This record gives sequence, C-alpha cells and structure tokens, in this order.
Amino acid sequence: MKINDIDMERWKEYKDIITDSLWIFPSRDNSGMHTPEYHGNFIPQIPRQAMLRFTKRGEWILDIFAGLGTTLIEARRLGRNAVGIELNEDIARRATELVEKEENPYGVKTRMIVGDATCESTYKDLGQFQLLILHPPYWDIIKFSKSKRDLSNASTLDEYLARLKRAASLASTHLDKGRYLVLVIGDKYTNGEWIPLGFYGMEAIRELGFKLKSIVVKNIEENRGKRGQRALWRYRALKYGYYVFKHEYIMFFVKK
Repeated sequence: MKINDIDMERWKEYKDIITDSLWIFPSRDNSGMHTPEYHGNFIPQIPRQAMLRFTKRGEWILDIFAGLGTTLIEARRLGRNAVGIELNEDIARRATELVEKEENPYGVKTRMIVGDATCESTYKDLGQFQLLILHPPYWDIIKFSKSKRDLSNASTLDEYLARLKRAASLASTHLDKGRYLVLVIGDKYTNGEWIPLGFYGMEAIRELGFKLKSIVVKNIEENRGKRGQRALWRYRALKYGYYVFKHEYIMFFVKK
C-alpha cells in the first residue's frame, strides 16, 4: 500500500524530506499565517515532514490538539484535507481565522472543531483519516486554561496519561489501518526529578496496539518561557545537577 507521493525512481530529488532521527531547526517557520503567539504550539516543520512522508495529496489529517491550527495551515499548503480539535473556544476561533486567511491553492477542506479530545461525542460524524497527529499539552507545565478537561490541569501523572491514552484511543478508531500516528511530546523536570513524559506517552500509545516505527529527537531553541534567561537556566543546572531541556520527541507509530 502506497501512503505518500514519493516516486522512488526519483528518490534522490527529495532533499527537503528528512530521513534522519535527529532534527535540527534553527528557527520556526513563521511564514504566511503561522504565528508564535500561542505559547506551546509546535513548529510547522513537524506536521509538514509528517504529511510529506506519510500522506498523499487529497488525503485527510486529524490533529486532536490543534491549538492555533498549525497542522491545518500546512495541510492547505500541501494539498491535504484536515480537521483540528481544540478545547479552548477562543483559541479555536482564532485558529479558524488564521487558517481561512492562508491561501488554499488545492481547494482542500479544513475544519476546526471545538471539543474535548477525550470525549466520544467530539468525534461524532467524523470519517476516516490517513494521518493522526497528537501534540498534547504537557502535564503541569503550561496552564492553557482553567478547565478541568484540559490535560495540562490533570491532578496526577497517572490521570494525565490515562486521558492522553483515551484521546488517542478515540481518535485512532478514525485512522485507517496501516497509517501513521505522530506523537510530539517532551519531558518535564519537577521537585529535583526528570519526569520522562515522552516515554510514558510512548508506552500509552503502544498499549493501544500501535507499532512504534521511529523516535526522532528534535532540538528546542529558546522558547517564550526561557527567552532571555539562558544564563539563569545554566546557573540553575550547574547548581542543582541537571541538564537544561534542549530537545523533544517526535514518535511515529503505525496502526496494526
């Protein structure tokens, strides 16, 4: 089953597609309607690489933690249809504005749904998709809202992982067999301990029956939370015996 538009007779020509497990991006792509105004949104290069590698033009992408619509904007650029789910109504409204302003040269369909990714009713009337993208809010790091339904507000790590797993399970029923799920996630450091959220999240997806295909490590440059504080974070690291986060994970799974 062919799942992309790559012509292997011309494989040397696809220099823009990354095949290494270490991704270094000096900066995020802020072209067009992409904007860094939403704290914690992922860089557009991630969904772009996933779509080029694991979808064909005209296929459907589902992003269940859509934020400001980064995935949907990239889908328009690449000729893929896309649906985004976002819990925060104000963010979803802003995402819709941005996505609609992005050029749509291929005439694809894009849609934002205001809903809870852990609630079955959110997926009502959705069809099948050929790529599933998950960039969940990280537990107890950035508070995106005051809602108890927000994963970032989970009271415990176990609750966070259970709800992440439920969201992935519900969404995966709409993913075709043999197609890819992409999990973008990082770790956290709290109370003197490194919490490997990435690997916990990986196991949660594997427990749903997905096959792990690759783990990519991506660099993190100065984000909004650490902007202008590099010396302070270095001081803290030296004093307390840890290392400053400079990476996150992009994990690729296949639905069996």
